[in-house]
Amino acid sequence: MQAIVEQFRNQVLAAVEAGTPLRVRGGGTKDWYGNAATAASAGAVLDTRAYTGVVDYEPTELVITVRCGTPLAEVEALLAANAQMLAFEPPRYGEASTMGGVVASGLAGPRRASAGGVRDFVLGAKLMDGKGEVLSFGGQVMKNVAGYDVSRLLAASMGTLGLILEVSLKVLPLPVCEATLRFGMSEIEALRRLNEWAGQPLPVSASCWHQDVLTLRLSGAEAAVRAALLRMGGGRVDDAEAALFWNGLRDQTHSYFEGGALWRLSVPPAASAIILKGEQLIEWGGAQRWLKVDPAASADAAQDIRRSVAAAGGHATLFRADDKRPGAFHPMAPAVATINQRLKQAFDPAGIFNPGRM
Repeated sequence: MQAIVEQFRNQVLAAVEAGTPLRVRGGGTKDWYGNAATAASAGAVLDTRAYTGVVDYEPTELVITVRCGTPLAEVEALLAANAQMLAFEPPRYGEASTMGGVVASGLAGPRRASAGGVRDFVLGAKLMDGKGEVLSFGGQVMKNVAGYDVSRLLAASMGTLGLILEVSLKVLPLPVCEATLRFGMSEIEALRRLNEWAGQPLPVSASCWHQDVLTLRLSGAEAAVRAALLRMGGGRVDDAEAALFWNGLRDQTHSYFEGGALWRLSVPPAASAIILKGEQLIEWGGAQRWLKVDPAASADAAQDIRRSVAAAGGHATLFRADDKRPGAFHPMAPAVATINQRLKQAFDPAGIFNPGRM
């Protein structure tokens, strides 16, 4: 594997010398995410898929260390064989999805509100910076604090700080018991109930409101799940149907995600209903709200969408659309933008890694 690292280094140094950008790419399952590439920023592909494999995994330690090109499907199969999981439920978007892309995109699935996001599970990482140097941050245990915050910075960095070579992630045991409930209720009622339940000792691990139906997943000890079923009411969903539903939500194969331009609205869970043109789907106890709009109107509506979401205390991302002229991400506050620029300069002084993606 060292020979592959040397190939990466040679490609990075050649790009720096030529002043040309590099597009870090694994399986390509999230090529559409982030700002659209321009002729000036597209660059040559730095393909990570050859750098694959599990570096270290001891189930009793609840930590796995993998190389960036390792398929997500391979990691999930290994963990499942040991009754463990990546608790943030990273969206797969296809069999080609790699662990480098999982961390770089920072995307999480239905369990995120109860378990945490990607950066909450990153313990350590190895990064090749814009000088071709391999830097190590964090470690493989929660108590390790040296470089801990730097490794977490890589989550959702979109590959703009460098090439993530390896990552160590905390894993968790699979739930002993799970059950899914459905309730018929309006958006306002669903938000109210979700916030009430969030303040109670209930094992809610995922939620979804769409078209006046609220779906909840309960996960945990069998006694806790049974007690919640009796307390909450609702209609029990067949386990096989429930699995299909949550996987469809996680991987965005649910029918809601077909067609249209898709906005991701991130707001405080207690925020009231946001009135916008388009069809909404609400996850994470109200903290993540999807908005599907007419593709022809998406660019024109961007300012109104972002203004309304900002007024609710959140931000809006143009998640998936053919026209990304408004910019994929909500404009940063000046202080945050300055910090990001300094980080970019420190790790990638020549600005070759994925320019323009964020």
